[in-house]
Amino acid sequence: MASVVAILDLKGKSIIQRTYRDDVPASCIELFLPLIQGIEDEGQQVTPCFSNMGINYIHIRYSNLYLLAVSRRNSNAAEIILFLHRLCQILVEYFKELEEESIRDNFVVIYELLDEIMDFGYPQTTEAKILQEYILQEPHKLDIVRPPQAVTQVVSWRSEGIRYRKNEVFLDVIESVNLLVNASGNVVRSEILGAVKMKCYLSGMPELRLGLNDKVMFESIGRTSSDKAIDLEDVKFHQCVRLSRFENDRTISFIPPDGEFELMSYRLAQAVKPLIWVEAAIDSHNGNRIEYVVKVRAQFKRRSTANSVEITVSVPEDADTPKFRVPTGKVHYAPDKAAFIWTINKLGGGRDLLMRAQFGLPSVRSEQDIGNLPAPITVKFDLLYFTLSGIQVRYLKVVEKSGYQALPWVRYITQNGDDYSLRTALEKGSAPIVPM
Repeated sequence: MASVVAILDLKGKSIIQRTYRDDVPASCIELFLPLIQGIEDEGQQVTPCFSNMGINYIHIRYSNLYLLAVSRRNSNAAEIILFLHRLCQILVEYFKELEEESIRDNFVVIYELLDEIMDFGYPQTTEAKILQEYILQEPHKLDIVRPPQAVTQVVSWRSEGIRYRKNEVFLDVIESVNLLVNASGNVVRSEILGAVKMKCYLSGMPELRLGLNDKVMFESIGRTSSDKAIDLEDVKFHQCVRLSRFENDRTISFIPPDGEFELMSYRLAQAVKPLIWVEAAIDSHNGNRIEYVVKVRAQFKRRSTANSVEITVSVPEDADTPKFRVPTGKVHYAPDKAAFIWTINKLGGGRDLLMRAQFGLPSVRSEQDIGNLPAPITVKFDLLYFTLSGIQVRYLKVVEKSGYQALPWVRYITQNGDDYSLRTALEKGSAPIVPM
């Protein structure tokens, strides 16, 4: 439970706050930033939760704002931190951008939201789609007759009476690959971040059951775990999933929200073979001209195709007069990024491609300076109908009391993560260089 919830600027000044209990002094909000500065001055790390004079401060930072909850009691800190993150999501849903100006322009709406999402310090309805049914984004005073029925039910994320002519459910398994390859060509860091995203256009109050090739589930039912079973880590679910049932028999059972949402996310810290391998050879001509040969290899099955492949190779910041020879795709020079970008619309599995680039150098460089890439090669891509982890949807069942038939659609996507980079480079001049 929280006594006060406040949003502060970076100077520690309260922009807006809501008091739910009268057991903490109003001055505690003003003490928040000096307390943080005092902790930093002592050389200690500021944690999301700390106490002072019997008062608990729990906070998160979003952009240039602090979201702070204050309590005198022994509150559930993890729950309050989760609540503050949900508050951020709700405000972004309403105002698109969460910043000091948007808060000052929408005091009325924010106070209405703070009254609805928390009662006497206890979190209540935190589903943005349900809140938007009766708290509208209007600058004037709102005319609220009564809350929707979903607020008074156990299923607070879905309204009653939803009807569709065609009942469909779309499920996307999206995996993002992060990896780092060192100069020796070895993968030094890799991980898979996965998410199961859904779009549900279903009538009534349906219950869905999702089955995955989960290793723990196979073992719990006495089935021999095959090579195709995977061991999910750091699994996080949407609030609609019945966690008790998942813990008992690993069944993912839920009543879905209407429309688009993320059902679950997971992580796999396993050794990953680069799906798209890129290396570059560099050659210098008297230190005033530099040539690159970039080779890309698709290291996935031939029946698969990577879409929107984008390879970024760094060059010296003062490079000029670019010239390119490329058999497939397009290349353009991005001087603001000090790099050239090779774009390939479709890259088939098992293919090798080669492109050449040439740049002039206004100032003469040494051989040692030219022989190294200023920054690692980065790769972006989308690979449809493929998952690196091997996760599979074994079944997706829709059960609704009216007995209608729903059409489930399942799609697999693998793409680059926030950090897919290769520091590999062929030995200087090891690839053939031909005149441009």
